[in-house]
Amino acid sequence: QVQLVESGGGLVQPGGSLTLSCTVSGVNVTTYDGHWFRQAPGGEREFLATIVSFTTVTDYANSVKGRFTVSRDDDKNTLHLQMDNLKPEDTAVYYCSIREGGTRLWGQGTQVTVSS
Repeated sequence: QVQLVESGGGLVQPGGSLTLSCTVSGVNVTTYDGHWFRQAPGGEREFLATIVSFTTVTDYANSVKGRFTVSRDDDKNTLHLQMDNLKPEDTAVYYCSIREGGTRLWGQGTQVTVSS
Protein backbone atom coordinates (compact mmCIF):
# COMPACT_ATOMS: atom_id res chain seq x y z
CA GLN A 1 0.00 0.00 0.00
CA VAL A 2 1.36 3.39 -0.99
CA GLN A 3 1.35 6.09 1.67
CA LEU A 4 2.49 9.70 1.61
CA VAL A 5 2.88 11.51 4.93
CA GLU A 6 3.64 15.23 5.08
CA SER A 7 5.28 16.92 8.06
CA GLY A 8 6.99 20.15 8.98
CA GLY A 9 4.14 22.62 8.83
CA GLY A 10 3.49 25.22 11.48
CA LEU A 11 3.23 28.90 12.30
CA VAL A 12 5.90 31.20 10.91
CA GLN A 13 6.29 34.96 10.69
CA PRO A 14 6.34 36.75 7.35
CA GLY A 15 9.80 36.53 5.84
CA GLY A 16 10.52 33.31 7.65
CA SER A 17 11.30 29.82 6.37
CA LEU A 18 9.96 26.31 6.73
CA THR A 19 10.91 22.97 5.26
CA LEU A 20 8.18 20.45 4.57
CA SER A 21 8.85 16.75 4.20
CA CYS A 22 6.86 14.00 2.51
CA THR A 23 7.79 10.49 3.53
CA VAL A 24 6.70 7.92 0.97
CA SER A 25 6.22 4.22 1.66
CA GLY A 26 5.19 1.35 -0.57
CA VAL A 27 6.99 2.61 -3.69
CA ASN A 28 10.39 3.97 -4.61
CA VAL A 29 9.75 7.71 -4.89
CA THR A 30 12.80 8.10 -7.14
CA THR A 31 10.85 6.43 -9.94
CA TYR A 32 8.00 8.97 -9.78
CA ASP A 33 7.65 12.65 -10.53
CA GLY A 34 7.11 14.22 -7.12
CA HIS A 35 4.74 17.17 -6.76
CA TRP A 36 3.74 19.71 -4.14
CA PHE A 37 0.37 21.47 -4.06
CA ARG A 38 -1.43 23.70 -1.59
CA GLN A 39 -4.99 24.66 -0.83
CA ALA A 40 -5.97 27.84 0.94
CA PRO A 41 -9.30 28.15 2.77
CA GLY A 42 -12.07 28.51 0.22
CA GLY A 43 -9.63 28.06 -2.65
CA GLU A 44 -8.78 25.40 -5.17
CA ARG A 45 -5.78 23.10 -4.88
CA GLU A 46 -2.85 24.89 -6.50
CA PHE A 47 0.22 23.33 -8.12
CA LEU A 48 3.51 24.54 -6.62
CA ALA A 49 6.46 22.42 -7.70
CA THR A 50 7.63 19.25 -9.40
CA ILE A 51 10.82 17.21 -9.28
CA VAL A 52 11.22 14.83 -12.19
CA SER A 53 11.83 11.13 -11.56
CA PHE A 54 15.45 9.92 -11.62
CA THR A 55 16.67 13.51 -12.04
CA THR A 56 17.07 16.79 -10.18
CA VAL A 57 15.06 18.62 -12.82
CA THR A 58 12.49 20.87 -11.18
CA ASP A 59 9.65 23.15 -12.19
CA TYR A 60 7.74 25.75 -10.19
CA ALA A 61 4.60 27.82 -10.28
CA ASN A 62 5.30 31.51 -10.85
CA SER A 63 3.84 32.31 -7.44
CA VAL A 64 6.66 30.48 -5.64
CA LYS A 65 9.54 30.54 -8.12
CA GLY A 66 12.68 31.85 -6.47
CA ARG A 67 11.28 31.31 -2.95
CA PHE A 68 10.50 27.58 -2.82
CA THR A 69 12.85 24.70 -3.60
CA VAL A 70 11.75 21.10 -4.16
CA SER A 71 14.16 18.24 -3.59
CA ARG A 72 14.22 14.50 -3.08
CA ASP A 73 16.22 12.34 -0.68
CA ASP A 74 16.51 9.00 -2.46
CA ASP A 75 18.04 7.26 0.56
CA LYS A 76 15.13 8.27 2.81
CA ASN A 77 12.45 7.96 0.11
CA THR A 78 11.34 11.48 0.95
CA LEU A 79 10.38 14.65 -0.88
CA HIS A 80 11.15 18.07 0.60
CA LEU A 81 9.87 21.58 0.00
CA GLN A 82 12.11 24.35 1.32
CA MET A 83 10.06 27.54 1.63
CA ASP A 84 11.81 30.88 2.13
CA ASN A 85 10.62 34.47 2.40
CA LEU A 86 7.15 33.27 3.33
CA LYS A 87 4.21 35.62 2.90
CA PRO A 88 0.77 35.68 4.53
CA GLU A 89 -0.73 34.56 1.23
CA ASP A 90 1.30 31.33 1.50
CA THR A 91 -1.01 30.26 4.32
CA ALA A 92 -2.61 26.98 3.24
CA VAL A 93 -2.63 23.23 3.68
CA TYR A 94 0.30 21.79 1.76
CA TYR A 95 0.14 18.40 0.05
CA CYS A 96 2.64 16.14 -1.66
CA SER A 97 1.58 13.89 -4.49
CA ILE A 98 2.72 11.27 -6.95
CA ARG A 99 0.84 9.76 -9.84
CA GLU A 100 0.73 5.99 -10.00
CA GLY A 101 -0.75 4.84 -13.25
CA GLY A 102 -3.87 6.87 -13.80
CA THR A 103 -4.34 7.71 -10.13
CA ARG A 104 -2.98 10.72 -8.30
CA LEU A 105 -2.04 9.83 -4.75
CA TRP A 106 -2.04 12.43 -1.96
CA GLY A 107 -0.82 12.78 1.55
CA GLN A 108 -3.07 14.05 4.33
CA GLY A 109 -1.60 17.55 4.18
CA THR A 110 0.23 19.78 6.62
CA GLN A 111 -0.93 23.25 7.67
CA VAL A 112 1.33 26.24 7.09
CA THR A 113 0.29 29.55 8.62
CA VAL A 114 2.22 32.73 7.91
CA SER A 115 1.29 35.44 10.34
CA SER A 116 2.83 37.99 12.68
